[in-house]
Amino acid sequence: MLVQTLADFEGSMMFVSHDRGFLRGLANRVLDVSECATGKGAKAYPGSYVEWVEKTGMEAPGVHR
Repeated sequence: MLVQTLADFEGSMMFVSHDRGFLRGLANRVLDVSECATGKGAKAYPGSYVEWVEKTGMEAPGVHR
């Protein structure tokens, strides 16, 4: 119900979540901060969360689609 309500929202939003279903249902862009600790900074990926996972293979182990 939350994903559907947020999907109907016409404005912008930014969220952080460990819930892959939530991310798959809403994220149409990804900000990858995994290398920030190394000083490389964040990388913006213009595609969806699903596309980002397919491109990078960076989904957590044990997560099934």
